[in-house]
Amino acid sequence: MADWLAGALRGRFAAVRGRGGPGDESACVEERIAWEQHLGAHRWIGLGWPREAGGRGASLAQQVIFYEEYARAGGPGRIGHIGETLLGPTLIAFGSDAQKRRFLPPILRGEELWCQGYSEPNAGSDLANVQTRARLEGAHWVIDGQKVWTSWSEWSHWCFVLCRTDPEAPKHRGLSYLLVPMRQPGVSVRPIRQITGTAEFSEVFFDGARTDADCIVGQPGDGWKVANGTLAFERGASTLGQNLLFRNELAEIIAVAKRSGRAADPLMRQRLADAWIGLEVMRTNALRVLSHGDGAATAPAAMITKLYWATWHRKLGELAMDALGPEALVGEGFPYELSALQRLFLFTRSDTIYAGSNQIPRNLLAERALGLPREGGPPPGLPRSAP
Repeated sequence: MADWLAGALRGRFAAVRGRGGPGDESACVEERIAWEQHLGAHRWIGLGWPREAGGRGASLAQQVIFYEEYARAGGPGRIGHIGETLLGPTLIAFGSDAQKRRFLPPILRGEELWCQGYSEPNAGSDLANVQTRARLEGAHWVIDGQKVWTSWSEWSHWCFVLCRTDPEAPKHRGLSYLLVPMRQPGVSVRPIRQITGTAEFSEVFFDGARTDADCIVGQPGDGWKVANGTLAFERGASTLGQNLLFRNELAEIIAVAKRSGRAADPLMRQRLADAWIGLEVMRTNALRVLSHGDGAATAPAAMITKLYWATWHRKLGELAMDALGPEALVGEGFPYELSALQRLFLFTRSDTIYAGSNQIPRNLLAERALGLPREGGPPPGLPRSAP
């Protein structure tokens, strides 16, 4: 595997090596789409999917090895990862046989890209508050509404959309999970320019967009259950690959600190050491979560994952700027060319906000892991009417 990656990332694909990371997501898009198809042709997509779904049925240990070797080789950011790691496992768990036959093979070949239609302007961390609506008209669902922070929507062929199909039901129960084609007249995409200068995600507007009546995963009203299943698949073996990407970033920061002489400063050395220790804690916790098997997503150890790595990574961006010193204030080129560490710093400001702001995992830890009362609720043992 390591030899294959080393050979594949030469020649035709040499330009994509190490590209597509934080703050660099829109780099070399066409080349990375071709890389995705190259991975598919050699069956490196869907590694952990069961064989009956077209995957290799790889063990957890084998998946971890792949993700770590991929990061070590400088493999580019995966433009197809939403389809492979989120939508694919969701269909395997909840989809119909017809949906599996239609949608899984193009993901495995790297031919169809997916985006995730969850967040809205008033439904980010409070996902159950989504207001995008869908109604069944004959053989089609008709969708109206807006999604935001939708990664890869500009290049995606399909979007899995959490929407409200029963406006009279309680907010968690009136939702459905639809598979919607992106390239149709009723869908418009408006890229959002970030502080890094890139536009990796967009606003997506649905104005009478349509999808076939059978492009619903589960039954009407099952959206909350299916959507949470998708979120659970985010905490898979790829977390170990993320850890190695962070390790690569830290190695670059250490090299910069040595070149600039700032590594001789005791405070800088201590911060570098603390960052390394944080990485080891992160890896150990990821292994602990994965060891829970099917219960990994609800294990208390899993609840600290996003909170811990987001806070650590944001501090790493700050450490990068301090290691650069005055160089951090000078761009790579005109008018807004940034170095990799400058992009890292700017991007990591968002780490503690996206995919649930830090307050959300804190609440989950308090209520589900520690058994504390809900925010604004009474202390344990007291009725809600107590003074």
